[in-house]
Amino acid sequence: MTTWWDARDADRPLAFTGNPLVRPVTEAHEAEWVQRQLDDPAGRYLAMRRLEALVSGEEPRLAWRDARILGSLSEGAFPVFLGTAEGIPHFAVAVDELEPDEVGAGSAFVDARTLAAQLPAPEVGILGQARALVDWHARHRFCAQCGAPTEHIEGGARRRCVRCDARHYPRVDPSVIMLVEHEGRLLLARRATAPGNRRSCLAGFLEPGESIEEAVTREVFEEAGVTVRDVRYVTSQPWPFPSQLMIGCRSTAVSDEVHVDGTEIASAEWFDRAEVRAAVEGRSAVLDIPGSIAIAYHLIRGWAYEQG
Repeated sequence: MTTWWDARDADRPLAFTGNPLVRPVTEAHEAEWVQRQLDDPAGRYLAMRRLEALVSGEEPRLAWRDARILGSLSEGAFPVFLGTAEGIPHFAVAVDELEPDEVGAGSAFVDARTLAAQLPAPEVGILGQARALVDWHARHRFCAQCGAPTEHIEGGARRRCVRCDARHYPRVDPSVIMLVEHEGRLLLARRATAPGNRRSCLAGFLEPGESIEEAVTREVFEEAGVTVRDVRYVTSQPWPFPSQLMIGCRSTAVSDEVHVDGTEIASAEWFDRAEVRAAVEGRSAVLDIPGSIAIAYHLIRGWAYEQG
């Protein structure tokens, strides 16, 4: 069922969602099954250089290669199993020293933020998974429990300590991002590092022991001095920079009085629907909002057109 927030963008899901690859839960934990996927001559491999993905074509598409690309693996890298499509295994591989012309004319390594606005939606979903996993493995080569080296297992779905046998799992950091509304107006904030008139929803990480509702309430008060009620979940988006889950919410402010922290948030103002619509349509001289790959854009746009 189409909800209020995506009614005008139902033909394209949020960026980094909609990954079509299937990861067989039971088989992927079996070493022999994973090895058969690696041995499959039909296997497809996505090269990633410094977390940029290999693409080709005038209209970029992920440039899948065969197993010969494995000869270019970076030191300590290995194929990370992503899943299967029509029975064909797909992997991501880190090739940090490889040049594009070494893997085919017309190829290029491009960062995920740029590609999120250019690739077909299913490929953006695959790209998000690949970037997050390759980055996680690069960051977790040593055991957090005893400090010994770790090794990948289960096709890269886990890492295991070679000394204490502790298992380490790819982590996802939950963050809340929220609409704050009051009597037909929306609160949008400008971060101290934001360019020009760029404003967005307030957002922040969940802390240990917090519910989503508590995190929304705390973050809004910390950053803007606003007390909110009626916190409601709207939708979520994986954000592979490096690996967050953006939990989109909506809340109602008790009053329109604002007191920003002055450090992280430089300013925060209330905007009515006409002003927000103008920003969505690119005709505002006073308000600029995030691009369409961000959940903030969809939350803001959904609110702007909710009654129109």
